[in-house]
Amino acid sequence: MIVRSWSGHTTPDREADYPVHFHHNVLPALRGIDGFLGATLLRELIDGAVVYQVLTRWRDMEDIRGFAGHHPSRAVVEPEAVAALVGFDKTVRHYVVVEEVQY
Repeated sequence: MIVRSWSGHTTPDREADYPVHFHHNVLPALRGIDGFLGATLLRELIDGAVVYQVLTRWRDMEDIRGFAGHHPSRAVVEPEAVAALVGFDKTVRHYVVVEEVQY
């Protein structure tokens, strides 16, 4: 399994905008892509900014290429996400899951 990691940030007065977009737009779109296994949206307050970390889980890199295209390290950021955020990463990181434990 591969975890794809991306982050974006916004201001406290707009902190609800990205989670709404994520829930109503991102998740439904991802659910329709072969090899998508799940997602986690994390929030952290850093120096007055609201930072969102998005972790998506994929079966393998080929499935990620099916989602992201020929350059899988480039972030896929929809116009609605751009509108909901003040800034965001232009690239993503991919991690091979070595071990995962859930209780």
